[in-house]
Amino acid sequence: MGVLKNVKKAAAGKMAKMAQGMAGDKESAAPKNEKLDQLNEIYQEQEEQLGSPVKDDDTILALDIGTEYVKAVIARQDKKGGLDVIGIGRAHQAASNMYAGAIADIPAVVGVCERALSQAEKMSGTTSKLTVVGIAGELIKGNTSTVRYRRKNGNKPLSEQEMSLIIKRVQDRAGEIARKEIADETNNPNVEVRLINSAIVSIAIDGYKISNPIGFKGTDVVIQFYTAFAPLVHISAIEKVCAELSLDLLAVAVEPFAVCRACLGDDIDSGFSGIVMDIGGGTTDIAVVDDGGVEGTKMFGIGGRSFTHQIAETLGVDFDTAEKYKLSIKNPAKVPADVRDKMLMAVRRNLAVWLSGVEITLDEFNLNDMLPNKILLCGGGAGLNELQEVLATTDWFKELPFARRPVVHLVENADIPGIHNQTSATLDYSYVTALGLLRVALDTLAGTPEDDGIRSKLARLLQN
Repeated sequence: MGVLKNVKKAAAGKMAKMAQGMAGDKESAAPKNEKLDQLNEIYQEQEEQLGSPVKDDDTILALDIGTEYVKAVIARQDKKGGLDVIGIGRAHQAASNMYAGAIADIPAVVGVCERALSQAEKMSGTTSKLTVVGIAGELIKGNTSTVRYRRKNGNKPLSEQEMSLIIKRVQDRAGEIARKEIADETNNPNVEVRLINSAIVSIAIDGYKISNPIGFKGTDVVIQFYTAFAPLVHISAIEKVCAELSLDLLAVAVEPFAVCRACLGDDIDSGFSGIVMDIGGGTTDIAVVDDGGVEGTKMFGIGGRSFTHQIAETLGVDFDTAEKYKLSIKNPAKVPADVRDKMLMAVRRNLAVWLSGVEITLDEFNLNDMLPNKILLCGGGAGLNELQEVLATTDWFKELPFARRPVVHLVENADIPGIHNQTSATLDYSYVTALGLLRVALDTLAGTPEDDGIRSKLARLLQN
């Protein structure tokens, strides 16, 4: 947009000068056609500077509505297909705004989002309407299923229409399974669910692994397919928030899935494997990635706030004071020694419960192979040093299918390919989820009708 405005302004200035010259040059012998030719040259110069048409809105907004904070990140697409972050904002949530990772008070959340957006817009000097919003919580169901499909005519190339039919069948079957799970957990047999994200984990035709099936011949098609569903009430709340903020909702993304997409980047042949743990204020979201494919996403309801509540209860202080103590746990100047010892005891008690949640959740993935030995931490709760240490040094992993002790790494902006921070602010581990949402936005835009490439066709098939 900035390029477009500058070019138009320059062209308008040149044309104004030319018009003045035409009006005051009555005695000139130059024919009028010569002036018209010069005007045409100006228009051609404008087209050359523009190159290809620039959309009025070339920015994307990622809105991470977390239990503790709302984070807004504005990015602009670069010429190489990546994104430049040009504005960020963050605003604190009240304790009653969210429940178990989901929106509980729409008007209050709208107000917090407005504050975060205002900061991001002020930093970037622009506004963005095209938005991707993250969703989390224990009722989000993300699983990978294997589908075997035998084609009647193996000599006929697999078409976009045939692939669309296969995907539709998988999504319908996965949706029914997710609806039953959510119905059991909520004791509501009439609960409605909606597909949030879907992705092909792997495809093999007649035993050969391929990255895109369209155009291939073969009889036996085996597809591993990831799908994520959420209760309609959660999606409706997000849609209402966006409507109140006058934002155009491009996509809703399951947050651990978005973080996986950020780590994978644009390399469709990536062999990346790892366990992503997004530790927010109210929940811990876990995703397993194997050989570049998302195996599944799961959540449990223990996050950073549970540590704060434990500290508040142990010390007999209010929540806000306990939160300040937690954030300053390593600073002797801010936390007296006797208080710090009690805090550490409270944190360790809560860590034991949190670790049990991690073990149970990882065990529920039921993978055929061993779990990846790399753990990537992100989210505001990941900054607690004691949490990192207990994962890296204790034997919590012994009863799980790990080949060896997993390596723990705190993910930051530098670890995310294709997304570059052009601001003076630091994008640490707490912003990784928002960066993942930006990557999902790129994936979604790759499936728009204007793009007719083979990858965009497959992307369109996966969109709900």
